[in-house]
Amino acid sequence: MRFLSAWQTEEMLETSVRLLRLLSLLQSRPDWPGRELADRLDVTTRTVRNDIERLRILGYTVESTTGTAGGYRLGAGAALPPLILDDEEAVAVAVSLHAAASGTVTGIEETSLRALTKLQQMLPSRLRRRIDALGAATVSVAGRGPTVDAETLTVIAAAIRDHEQLRFDYEGHDGTASARTAEPHRLVYTGRRWYLLAWDTGRADWRTFRADRIRPRTPNGPRFTPRRPPSDAATHVVRGVASTAWRYPARVRLHAPLSQLSELLPPTAGLLHDDGVLETGGESLHNLAAFLGTLGVPFTVLDPPELRDLLHSLATRYANA
Repeated sequence: MRFLSAWQTEEMLETSVRLLRLLSLLQSRPDWPGRELADRLDVTTRTVRNDIERLRILGYTVESTTGTAGGYRLGAGAALPPLILDDEEAVAVAVSLHAAASGTVTGIEETSLRALTKLQQMLPSRLRRRIDALGAATVSVAGRGPTVDAETLTVIAAAIRDHEQLRFDYEGHDGTASARTAEPHRLVYTGRRWYLLAWDTGRADWRTFRADRIRPRTPNGPRFTPRRPPSDAATHVVRGVASTAWRYPARVRLHAPLSQLSELLPPTAGLLHDDGVLETGGESLHNLAAFLGTLGVPFTVLDPPELRDLLHSLATRYANA
């Protein structure tokens, strides 16, 4: 058995620490000149080159360019090597995995739990306690609605990234099935459901599709030049959802500062305009009236008239009580 001398052990530890520092630097921004890396690590550029080769042997893909402006970039490899996360990044990843484990994406729950378990085993105790406390103190109800297949989201996201037309079968809210071809723009998550905002080529207009009703066809269509939607994706989707997802859509003016309303209203409540008008709705007029009453601010119903009539009836009933 060969034993290492004290100086050999110290040299190995120094190299390991330097590799971790180098990896952390490469992950912190896209490109690094070799000289700047050497200055940060307080070594020569030759040592940086040798350390880059060590990272490649460990499975990291590090791209390099030569010349006076040469440098290094951390690329994506065939395998997933270890990541280096600071405290806040580790907590953010753990919280996201915890939410995904009880979220609205079909089939991702078990995978998220496995990843969360691996991450928690590697966390220092101070971070593990923070994450455990969050998990014990929170309850998710996101999974009670329709869920969307993870593969469907992946296919849609790839088509958005590559600017490729998306071909899919779609089931409308009335159960009618249709074949669609669309130019996908953005995926929007409202906290309850996933939606796709896309330019429907067959109808020559922007459309909002529920992702859980999409069944992608392969292969994708040809590439396209992205269009500019009439408003930002989130606003357009919320407005479209307000007109189709709720059985009783409504417009209500809320008499309170926007800063206060932003804190009162969840993203799924509807679309809040700068003038205090809220485009919202409900499965029944009674549910809608109850929701407006819980806000605790004065309001005026702009439409529908049936909601005003119900509120008058309720006010009389409550006054008589």
